[in-house]
Amino acid sequence: MAGSYFGTDGIRGRANRFPMTAEVAMRVGMAAGLSFQRGSHRHRVVLGKDTRLSGYMIENAMVAGLCAAGMDVFLLGPIPTPAVAMLVRSLRADIGVMISASHNPYYDNGIKLFGPDGYKLSDEIEERIEGMLDKDIELALADSDGLGRAKRVDGVHDRYIEFAKRTLPRSMSLSGLRIVVDCANGAAYKVAPEALWELGADVVALNVDPNGFNINKECGSTHPAGLQKKVHEVRADIGIALDGDADRVVIVDENGAIVDGDQIMALIAESWQQSGRLAGGGVVSTVMSNLGLERFLGDMNLQLHRTKVGDRYVVEHMRAHGLNVGGEQSGHIVLSDFSTTGDGLVSALQVLACIKRQNRPVSELSKKFEPVPQLLKNVHISGGKPLEEAPVKAAIEDARHRLGKAGRLVIRPSGTEPLIRVMAEGDDQQLVEAVVNDIVEVISEARSAA
Repeated sequence: MAGSYFGTDGIRGRANRFPMTAEVAMRVGMAAGLSFQRGSHRHRVVLGKDTRLSGYMIENAMVAGLCAAGMDVFLLGPIPTPAVAMLVRSLRADIGVMISASHNPYYDNGIKLFGPDGYKLSDEIEERIEGMLDKDIELALADSDGLGRAKRVDGVHDRYIEFAKRTLPRSMSLSGLRIVVDCANGAAYKVAPEALWELGADVVALNVDPNGFNINKECGSTHPAGLQKKVHEVRADIGIALDGDADRVVIVDENGAIVDGDQIMALIAESWQQSGRLAGGGVVSTVMSNLGLERFLGDMNLQLHRTKVGDRYVVEHMRAHGLNVGGEQSGHIVLSDFSTTGDGLVSALQVLACIKRQNRPVSELSKKFEPVPQLLKNVHISGGKPLEEAPVKAAIEDARHRLGKAGRLVIRPSGTEPLIRVMAEGDDQQLVEAVVNDIVEVISEARSAA
């Protein structure tokens, strides 16, 4: 069963195919359970999932592995990833598990693990768990009288809703706002509309009828066209699009225009800087964030700290350097005053707070900077290492030279899909397009030759 398991965000792949098989899930449960035993108390795990059909299979396999390691498992059912991170701490659990492939289609699934502090695991801990998966782990499992129990936990949705509501000032109401929220037929299909309604908003909920197959299907943060149409149709003040596990968000303004993660971070950073809340003198994002965000923050004497792609690395940098706003262009927004991971609903609430305080439409508030022309293209690969081929290396070097200091080039394998992502940005849009297209062509030729 030897192989590589963990990627950018936990373990992810096609359901019922390596590594997302019931056998691997059970062994991950065993290894994670053994890794987080500390002391003689009854150890506990909180386990949530999104709405994929394969969630039932992976959930049961994980329960078997965790109970075999002597862990008691609290089953949360469909619930957002940030709720799992919050409940790890709230219920004093030793591990948090989220079964989800985030924004991927229904046929994929994944396993995300959280430590007792509510943070995603470090590379070192993931490597330790991965190293246990191909060994005789059964020898270290619990004795017959030390096996764990599993039980469903009631009231977890209410806990998360109250947690999300408390991130706003007690006196703030969303009364007077008409909000369309697209839940992507995913994990937030109950909690997001309910939280917004309880805060006083007029709520129009989209894609809240999961059937196991329709999660992220032409909806949610990666497919916001339906949300844009509905915002126009009902004359809403704002649209909120979550992804399948609700750890990312995209905003749609009252005119139907998309507001991505970069603009959301700019809005929140400016608001928090003005109120004296922003910590660390800057914002943390990844190499994929637009140069326009960096320039906008620079004009406020704030720094943009860049990390490699993955909200886990954003959070690690935030913790190490004392910053409280970070995220990704894709909509993972991390506000460490509230959460230990990306939280789509809480991030949207901070945008709504800005609207209420300033009494201005989203279109005026959210356009904080003019994005520098940026183009991202994906090249599908079925194997090999085309980025190590000499023609590809030469094309990349030539592209960097052509862009010069006025642009940026980022080329990386995806951590969750069999893709190579090619991104360039700069003030000259034609040059950006030419550079990306040239590199994509050379990578495609190298892939075909392989």
